[in-house]
Amino acid sequence: MAEESKAATVGALDGVRVLDFTSVMAGPFATRMLADLGADVIKVESLEGDQVRARPPKRDGFSAYFGNLNAGKQSIACNLKSPEIIALIKQLVATCDVLVENFRPGVMARFGLDFAALREANPRLIYCSISGYGQTGPKALSPAYAPVIHAASGFDMVNLRYQDGADRPATSGVFIADVLGGTHAFGAIQAALYQREKTGAGQHIDLSMLEAMVGMLVFETQEAQFPGDARRPLYTPLKTNDGFIMVAPTSPRNFEQLTDAVGHPEWRDDPRFLTNADRNANWATLLALTEEWTLERSAEEAEAILSRHGVPCGRYREIDELLDDPQLASRGAFAQISDGAGSFKVPNPPFRMSGSRVEARNHVARLGEEGADILTKLGVDESAVAALRARGDLL
Repeated sequence: MAEESKAATVGALDGVRVLDFTSVMAGPFATRMLADLGADVIKVESLEGDQVRARPPKRDGFSAYFGNLNAGKQSIACNLKSPEIIALIKQLVATCDVLVENFRPGVMARFGLDFAALREANPRLIYCSISGYGQTGPKALSPAYAPVIHAASGFDMVNLRYQDGADRPATSGVFIADVLGGTHAFGAIQAALYQREKTGAGQHIDLSMLEAMVGMLVFETQEAQFPGDARRPLYTPLKTNDGFIMVAPTSPRNFEQLTDAVGHPEWRDDPRFLTNADRNANWATLLALTEEWTLERSAEEAEAILSRHGVPCGRYREIDELLDDPQLASRGAFAQISDGAGSFKVPNPPFRMSGSRVEARNHVARLGEEGADILTKLGVDESAVAALRARGDLL
């Protein structure tokens, strides 16, 4: 038991040093996951700071949105147009294992901080570039935010095709491409760190958010090549008397469980539902009949009855309900962290490790908070740090 307790205090990436040139969402999402596993992440910001610092929800001038994406990181705010700052950054790179950036392709090269410029100073450096379309190709230099990538990837039109009666793609609010791109970057960095253990060499990771989205459309990329089959069953929200519920009786056993739960065992002998193929062909009818039953109940009651019979289902919940959800609480899915305006919850990574600590670290840096300390540890004396500040090159 003592050994397990000791292991829980150790991060899988303890000792890994990351230089983080990312802002907004995709890059910060990746580097926060690195910090959650114990990596020492140094966020390099402009003198104005990551623009998300100014985005709501804010309390007393502090953005919880920013805190969620950047917990556990240090901050140095500096002028990347200053040759002296660039020289210091290159010294810092030599002490790091990983560099992550999500500028538009070419920006880091203009700073003199591209992979080719840095690999000589640090041959072991793993350099991850996250961009909308990747570092190469005819659209590489095009500006790209998550909603643009959703549209360009086919995702929005696929989703429209699944919405009977809709006449335009859905409005975007959840930035799937950012989170997915950040998650893939996190995984690629782990693979590169593992390879470096065998080869001793770093490498460049070129992460395309567009390709991340296309890769998510597993069935649809195949259907586009081989069209003509019957439309796949769609999972439709069913109305209850106070909300909605999702019911997914996909297997033969699930179907039998559904018939018992709703009190219609005779459906098993209905010619429309005899086989999987029959049920798929009449899927909308099956759901419509099930909805007649759900409409007579609350979402919570319907979920309880269906779950008791083993039917895969879930009532539609508002996000604020999840903050105190018993399942998530039992898993430690949220961490409580604090910034200058108080405490708030942020999601932890969705995995647990038996031998290491996996959770958001309770530190949200003020803009440039650790800048002087980072440079001092690099060997820059206090008078030089003061001179950088006096010139406006360091916050």
